[in-house]
Order: sequence, then C-alpha cells, then structure tokens
Amino acid sequence: MNDVDTKPLLSSKLSNYTDAANSHQRRRRASANASSGRPSPGRAQSFSRDLGHAAAETYLVTRLTFTLLRYLGVGYRWMTRLAALGCYALLLMPGFLQVAYYYFFSSQVRRSIVYGEQPRNRLDLYLPANSDEPKPVVIFVTGGAWIIGYKAWGSLLGQQLAERDIIVACIDYRNFPQGTISDMVKDASQGISFICNHIAEWGGDPNRIYLMGQSAGAHISACALLEQAINESEYGKRESISWSVSQIKTYFGLSGGYNLLNLVDHFHNRGLYRSIFLSIMEGEQSLREFSPELKIQDSSIRDAVSHLPHFILFHGTSDYSIPADASITFVDALQRAGVQAKLVLFEGKTHTDLFLHDPLRGGKDELFDQVVAVIHAGDKEALSKDAMAPPRRRLVPEFLLQLARKISPF
Repeated sequence: MNDVDTKPLLSSKLSNYTDAANSHQRRRRASANASSGRPSPGRAQSFSRDLGHAAAETYLVTRLTFTLLRYLGVGYRWMTRLAALGCYALLLMPGFLQVAYYYFFSSQVRRSIVYGEQPRNRLDLYLPANSDEPKPVVIFVTGGAWIIGYKAWGSLLGQQLAERDIIVACIDYRNFPQGTISDMVKDASQGISFICNHIAEWGGDPNRIYLMGQSAGAHISACALLEQAINESEYGKRESISWSVSQIKTYFGLSGGYNLLNLVDHFHNRGLYRSIFLSIMEGEQSLREFSPELKIQDSSIRDAVSHLPHFILFHGTSDYSIPADASITFVDALQRAGVQAKLVLFEGKTHTDLFLHDPLRGGKDELFDQVVAVIHAGDKEALSKDAMAPPRRRLVPEFLLQLARKISPF
C-alpha cells in the first residue's frame, strides 16, 4: 500500500465536485449578505433548493465513503465493522431521519458556509429562534477517526443547544486520505478564526466563544488550540495572528485522545491499523508533535501553555474506542502545567453513549446540562430559562437504543 502517492490522486478525484460546490456556496453567501451585511435568520428557503442541497451533500458523503473504502481495502475486520455500522445506523434511523429533516429544512440552519479555499472548508451554523441579543457560541469539531468526520454529525448537538439560545458552528475539515493531520489542524484553526471574526454577523457574541471537540475532533481542536497559543507566544513562529486563544472562554473535550504514542497499539487492535494511522499522522516521528499531552510538558513553551483557556474533559468509563485513561492523563498533565482543568467521568458510558445515545434518548442529560451551565454561568436570565426548559424529547425507542449499543462498531 502506497499511502503517500495515493493522496494527490484521491484529492484530484474529489476536486471536480468540490470546485462546483465552492462556486455555488460563494454565490449563496454573497446573496445572503447583499442587503444588510448580516444573513437574515428568517429568509424563506424553497423546497426544491433544499432538496437539491440534501442530494448534493448525500452524494459527497457517499463518494468520500467509497473512496475511503477503496483505500482501506476489503479486509475481514473492516468488512465486519462496515456491516455492524450498517445495522447500527438502521436501528437508529428513526432519530437520524428527524435530525436530517431539521438539518436540511429548518430556517435556523445555515449550511455549508465557506470559511476557506480548500475542499471541505465549510461550516454549518445552528441559530436560536430568539435573536433579540448577542448569543454565546460553541465551535464544534466533530469526530470520525480522522477518516469519516463530517460537519453534519453535529446536527443533533446544534439543534439542542440552539434550543437553549446558544449558537453552534460545526466545522468541516479534510479527512484522510484528502488530507493528513496537519491539514486537519490547519482547517480547524481556520474555521475557528472565521467564527471569531465573523460570528457577530449572525448574532453571536464574540466575547463568549467556546470550543468543543468529540473523539478525533477533540484531538484536532486541542492541537489547533495549542498550536495557536504557541504562535502567539514569544517562542512561537511569529506568524500572522487571525484569532487568539484569549477569545476561547472554555475548551470542552468529549471522549478524546491526546497522547498518540499511547494509542497506536490500541487503535491497531481496534481496526485502525498502524500503517494507516501513521499515514494519517504523517509518520511515527510526528506522533509527539501532534500529542497535546506531551507538548504541554515541554518547558520551552511554558509561556504559551499559560495562555490556554479552562479545559473540561468528559469521558465514559466503558469507552473502548478511546479509553478514559486518555482524558485522565491529559487532565493531570494540564494541571501540572498550571492550566485550569477539570475531568468529568461517566460511569458505564461508552464512546457513543455520551454524544449520540443519550441525546437521542431525550429527557435529562448530565453532560448536556453541565455544558449549558458553564456557558450560561453568570447569566441569571438564561439560567432561569434553563431551569424551566421542558425535557428534551425522545427520538428513538429505548429497545432500539439498547440493540444499537450492543452492535455498535465504535
């Protein structure tokens, strides 16, 4: 398998579609801003246009999936996991269909806003119905094992946080083999910069921005945050600064891995083979460079580390995709480096429970409530509304959730 030589070819195959999509999205954005400088949250969206967009998005995801499968091959372990994934998605389909309808047809969703020139440099915005005052903002970087991440995976989170008067920006980024880890970190940083500099146009408060990542997205966003802190410090590269870590009030890491050296063998045994993982991470020599837990222990960047925001990490103790030890050791390293950091462990929760099963279940969700409480801290009116908010509705019957949990490939 030639990991390096296939990357330009695969990117070329995707370019025809993405170039056309880029042109279309630029026209949409220009039209949205033409009249007032700020997109109108209540503008009418024609059914035919939304249906066409849904088809285009589905085509992109399907094409990327088959491109990836051709790259990975048809090994027994991958085939069994793919079959499990198909059954898993089928069981959760009642919830997925409801979320998809909201994503494609709600007037509160702004899809595929262009934030850069590279393929997949797009983000989705989820806007609260109430736009009477500037809202806090969560920038979310989705997971997907660095190979299947997609901005729409955050649509359920976006919908539910928007219901609590919080704007959510879900950033897309190049996955492998479109790009490697440095491309992903660069895309995430550029998306964060776009939100920090432009979110006021959509009613966001640039002084209340929070960064959240899930699984691989937690790793990528932590790398982007640390890289930016280094660039801003006297030990950095003196690169032009388009956003600052001081603009991020809190970092939320959900089920992430932050020390790649400790995870190579674990991922290999789980089916993300060593050769593929090292290709994603640009070789064994780069594992330390893209391990935030190890980087912050470097005394030469002590000044940069001191500027990092508050970290809150969430992890389930029954997470087999990325063990909870990944968050435990990272919090310990952060605290020893002088960073304010907190760890919240959820007993018996798996990799998919926290981000997918519990939100689909509806009702009270401890992780969701904690995130909202941090974002609304100091805002008495918002906290009062949260206390009176109705329970989130159930999207999937419990027996389907339990079956899906048993066959989950994650």
